[in-house]
Amino acid sequence: MDQTASLDSLYREENGQVLIEMKLSSVGQFFNSFDPAPFREKELDNEAETYIVDTVKDFPAKTAFKIVIYLPDTAVDTKEAGDIPTAIRSHFEYKTLMQKRRFRERYLYGQFALIVGLSFLAVATVSSLAIDNYSSSYPVAHLIANALNVTGWVAMWEPVTVFLFQLWPIYKQRKVYEKISRMEVDVRPYPKSSSGSPEPMAACQLPNP
Repeated sequence: MDQTASLDSLYREENGQVLIEMKLSSVGQFFNSFDPAPFREKELDNEAETYIVDTVKDFPAKTAFKIVIYLPDTAVDTKEAGDIPTAIRSHFEYKTLMQKRRFRERYLYGQFALIVGLSFLAVATVSSLAIDNYSSSYPVAHLIANALNVTGWVAMWEPVTVFLFQLWPIYKQRKVYEKISRMEVDVRPYPKSSSGSPEPMAACQLPNP
């Protein structure tokens, strides 16, 4: 079964955008209650952030999303509710900045490790050849030459790890945060059925703090 097709059945769409829906009982439920920052700059609740990020990662990179927050009628028109889109954007802009900084730090470290690794490899290779050429009749010298050669290549493992395996995940995570920071965010009241009672929703429901 196509994974994207199965995911489509779990999420609703609106105007060509996949909806990331969350149902809250209060505005404060969406934020980290231990964060003393002003409301618009507060960190998102960990479960809310994880749900948004994981949903985006589950879909192809070109998928368009809209974040929809459902609140009780008494909370949806408050100033705090109106600040939710700004708070989400600020939160993920900050996360993007942190990933950019982390990428730069690892890249600079990778460059340093590459210079050190290449230098050590050059010294080890030259030393290995010298020992092998001038002391080839001694088994111990031959063993030392081989050990130096292997050690030189081992020194290259760290820069190879950084450039091939560590930078790419950081870059991908940064792109996810950037995408979320630019998403449309809609704050809505709980949907009602024709009888006026709350309508069942498939939205993520965050636990009370």
